[in-house]
Amino acid sequence: MGHEMRMLGLDAGGTSTRAVLADARGQCLGYGVGGRGNPISAGRDGAADGVMQAIGVALDAAGCALSEVSVVTAAMAGHSVSGGDEEWLLERLRAEGFTGRLTFEADLLATYCSGAAEEFGYAIVSGTGACVIRVGGGVIEKAGDGLGWLLGDRGSGFWIGRRVARAVVQDLDGTGPFTAMTPGLLDHLGLGAESAGGAGRPRALEQIVRALYARPPVELANLAPLAFIDGDPVAARIQRRAGEHLADTLLSVLTLPGPLVIGGGVLSREGLVRDSFLRRLGDDAQGLELRSVPDGAVGAALLALRAGGVPPSAELLATLADGVRRLR
Repeated sequence: MGHEMRMLGLDAGGTSTRAVLADARGQCLGYGVGGRGNPISAGRDGAADGVMQAIGVALDAAGCALSEVSVVTAAMAGHSVSGGDEEWLLERLRAEGFTGRLTFEADLLATYCSGAAEEFGYAIVSGTGACVIRVGGGVIEKAGDGLGWLLGDRGSGFWIGRRVARAVVQDLDGTGPFTAMTPGLLDHLGLGAESAGGAGRPRALEQIVRALYARPPVELANLAPLAFIDGDPVAARIQRRAGEHLADTLLSVLTLPGPLVIGGGVLSREGLVRDSFLRRLGDDAQGLELRSVPDGAVGAALLALRAGGVPPSAELLATLADGVRRLR
């Protein structure tokens, strides 16, 4: 296998797409960011547009054509990795001169591979949603949660944001304790704090209820940062419970010691959520090596290299990660 081979990894998310072009040695040749890349949330045409935008930026940075790429690996949530559902992207790639192989992988596996080259380990993502996987033999062998805002995602940004909203509503309604998150939510929504209202309710409460019900439920995740304030017992309780939920989900798939790759903003930061998470794990935390990653871009590139016949290794991962870090 010569070094002239080019592999391209895509971390295609519901908000943006990251493309990493690398050679067989793991040298990062180009990096690009594009629009939304998941066909479930963006639609097939919209997702293809976002992916091709990211690919174009990465190729331009490397002075490379798509016809020179041997493998494209797209890591995304909710997409079948068993084949048969690739035409929405393959047609666009072929139109730009791609003659290689297109593969799909789970976004959570790309997150894991962004921080670990070992064949066994774990990944936990706690962003808007929350999910845990156990990796064995380089593939996902068991998953926990990731069931969406209605049925799961415990400890996620959505879970936290929803509890922020409930705590503020209960504060204003007189059915719960005072919380310093109340002025933060009013400010976030661009509302005033006038006490006069109608039907026996504070005006601020009426405005919050109206504003939140007018938004898609998933936007409650945008309220999660309001819980990360100091000195508020209600916010602290939300943080601690989020950490416990994430630990319980991990414990549902935990078997042997190994690396634990952490993605998403909820658990990555130091503080009450992380402390509560580790406390809940207890002795089981001793066998885990925590590694935080910003996203699945490096892992998507590693998976593309693997699909091209390059065995993953710690050295290969380090080379990729360093290259992507320089080009971001």
